Amino acid sequence: MRQDIYDIEKKMLCEKAFFSQNTAGRLRPHTVDDMRTDFMRDRDKIIHAKSFRRLMHKMQVFLAPEGDHYRTRLTHTLEVAQIARSLARNLRLNEDLTEAAALGHDLGHTPFGHSGERALDEICPHGFRHNEQSLRVADKLENLNLTMEVRDAILNHTGSRKAFTLEGQLIKFADRIAYINHDIDDAIRAGILKNDDLPKELTDILGDTHSDRIDTMIRSVVAHGVEGDIAFTSPVGEATMELREFMFARVYRNTKAKSEDGKVIGMIQQLYEYYVKNIHKLPEEYSKHIEEDGIEKVACDFIACMTDRYALAKYEELFIPKVWQYK
Repeated sequence: MRQDIYDIEKKMLCEKAFFSQNTAGRLRPHTVDDMRTDFMRDRDKIIHAKSFRRLMHKMQVFLAPEGDHYRTRLTHTLEVAQIARSLARNLRLNEDLTEAAALGHDLGHTPFGHSGERALDEICPHGFRHNEQSLRVADKLENLNLTMEVRDAILNHTGSRKAFTLEGQLIKFADRIAYINHDIDDAIRAGILKNDDLPKELTDILGDTHSDRIDTMIRSVVAHGVEGDIAFTSPVGEATMELREFMFARVYRNTKAKSEDGKVIGMIQQLYEYYVKNIHKLPEEYSKHIEEDGIEKVACDFIACMTDRYALAKYEELFIPKVWQYK
């Protein structure tokens, strides 16, 4: 079965695709699965990981939103995976590598979205980046032993970093397409934006509706093709980046959407200081890494892995007098 998949890839994928049989392997030895390629196994490992399940209770943009239809970090991840697979299929790249990287790209994201990330970046002596933490979760905290290609794609899915496979590069574009558009949808649901607020010069290029904009962006990446690095065509690429800047100005820094940021930062700071001073309160799965990595890094690991509701519950347990706690 595994060899059959290799043969199918040779027939179906383009010459710039990364073929499963060419993987550089894993950090540690592993047994060969005769039914799945290594990238299929990576996908399955990630889906069954505790860190993946926790994404269900980590916010995307809005803290504890009222309503059932706002995105969480998990639904964001699933949207990224769907977009990434659409891109890979149309470009004839390796869908299994692409899907595994997409599903794993946010495993290390903090509670309370980028507010939590900023808080830990300010507190932790060596800083904090969620892409680096995602790789640490996969490598050390969950011991997933992923392939080098999936690890590289997870690490390089954000910022100026660039993955060495085209499949890995797709994740950055799928991530951006997903969050720009679903954050617009959530912001409209929250009453922060109206569809008419979106700049007309951008919607004229990208589309007036959620689905139209996603379709336009996907088609642009596919139209650019695989000669060179993955990219948008013009003018879609420029319009996408302008729409992203619009979202930073109107939503990501919006006082209503971020009204609780100060409280989040204060809460994470207190939790961090508490666990640094009370090592014995850390679960053994984290404390076992103290000798090698230091208490500051391990305390950061524990807090970063918390869900929103677990962080709130821990803060209440440790710092709120019980007589004041709501029943």
